[in-house]
Amino acid sequence: MNMKYSIDHKSPIPLHAQAEALLRKMIQEPEFREGGFLPNEVDLAKRLGISRNTIRQSLNKLVFEGLLVRKKGIGTTVAKRSVNSKVTSWLSFTQEMKTKGLDPKNFEIKVSWVIPDQEVVSSFGIGYERKVLKLERLRGLQDGPFVYFISYFHPRVGLSGTEDFSRPLYEILEQDYSTIARVSREELSARAATEFLAGKLLISVGDPIFVRKRIVFDPGDRPIEFNIGFYKSDSFVYSIESERES
Repeated sequence: MNMKYSIDHKSPIPLHAQAEALLRKMIQEPEFREGGFLPNEVDLAKRLGISRNTIRQSLNKLVFEGLLVRKKGIGTTVAKRSVNSKVTSWLSFTQEMKTKGLDPKNFEIKVSWVIPDQEVVSSFGIGYERKVLKLERLRGLQDGPFVYFISYFHPRVGLSGTEDFSRPLYEILEQDYSTIARVSREELSARAATEFLAGKLLISVGDPIFVRKRIVFDPGDRPIEFNIGFYKSDSFVYSIESERES
C-alpha cells in the first residue's frame, strides 16, 4: 500500500470515516483495481495506525456496497466492474406489505441480549464484550409465515428490550428514540433451508430460501441495525429501479 495514505488522528472526522475514504481512493489505484488483492486487515490497521475493528468496519461498508469481495481463507479483492443498479428507495417490511394492500402479521416475537458474533461486531464497529439487543420475528400474512427476521441493534440506540415490538420497528426508533433510519445497504443470496428455518417457515429441509442482509444507517451514516431476513423462495420478489447516467 502506498504510504501516501495516512490517517489524521487530530482530525474531528471519525477514524472509520477517514479509513473508508482512503479505501475508496485505494481501490481506484491501478494495482488494486479490477480484482486486485488488498492488504489484510492486520497490515492495513498497522499502516494506518488504527484498530483492526476500525478498519474492518470500513471494509465491511465497501463489501456491502459491492465494491469489495471478501472470501474466507483467500482475502479481500476489489470487485470487478459489473452492471450496477441504483436503489432509489427502500421500505420496512410493514410498509412493503401495506403498499401492496396486505395486512402483515407477527407469528413470533423474541427479544434477548447476546454477545455479538464477528459479523455484528464488524458491522457496528464495537467490541465483543458489549452485549447487543437481538430481536427475532417470524412474520407473514394471515395464511401463514414466510419470513424469519433477526435484528441486532447498536447499543448507542438505547433500546431496553421492553418495547412493544408488535409496533413498526422504525416507528419505535424514530418516535421513542429519535433515531431515524435513513440508508439501507443490502446483500442478497440464496441457500438451502436448515432444519430450524424449515420449521419456522413451514417448508422442507433443503428447500431454497432467500437471505437478505441489511445494515441500516442513520443520517450521520452511523449503523443502527444489522438485519438478516430468511424468506420462502416463492414469496420474495426484489424490484430495482435503475437510472441511466448521462
